[in-house]
Amino acid sequence: MKNNRARVQAILAGGLLAAVLDAADALVAYKLAFGMSPLAIYQFVASGMLGKDAFPGGVGTALVGVAVHLTVAFSAATVFVLASERLPSLRRDAVAWGLAHGVAVFLVMNAVVIPLSRIPASLPSLPLLINGVVGHMLLVGLPIALAARHYLGSPGRTALAGAVV
Repeated sequence: MKNNRARVQAILAGGLLAAVLDAADALVAYKLAFGMSPLAIYQFVASGMLGKDAFPGGVGTALVGVAVHLTVAFSAATVFVLASERLPSLRRDAVAWGLAHGVAVFLVMNAVVIPLSRIPASLPSLPLLINGVVGHMLLVGLPIALAARHYLGSPGRTALAGAVV
C-alpha cells in the first residue's frame, strides 16, 4: 500500500511540476515570439483535437487545451515513474535520466503526437526549437525524475560502483 501511495505522489508531484513549469515557459516563449495571449496558446493546444474550430471557441476551447496539456504532463510523469520502479538507475541518476526523459518527451510530442493531431505541419524557428528542447529537459524531464526520486527513494549504489580501482 505504501508503494502505491508513493507512486501516486510521485506522478502527481512530477506531473504538476512539469505542467506548471512547461506552461510558464510556453506562455513566455510564445508571447515573445508571436505575441500570443494565454487564451490563444491554449486554443492552439486544443486545435490538435478540434482543428481550426478551437480558435473561435473562447475560454471553453482554451480550457480543453489546458486539459490536454495536463494530460500530457501527467502521462510523461507516469511513464517515468513506472519505468523507474523497474529500472532503479533512473532514480539513482535522476538528473541525467530526467534530462534525457525531457528530450524524449519533446521528440515524442514533435515527431509523433503533433503530426498525428490536427495541427498543421510547420517548422519552428531555431530559437523556439532550442527553447523547446532545453525547456523540456529542465522544466519537464528533470522535475519528473526528481519527484520520482523524492517519493520512491534513491536506490543506493553498489559497493563496487563507489570503489576506486
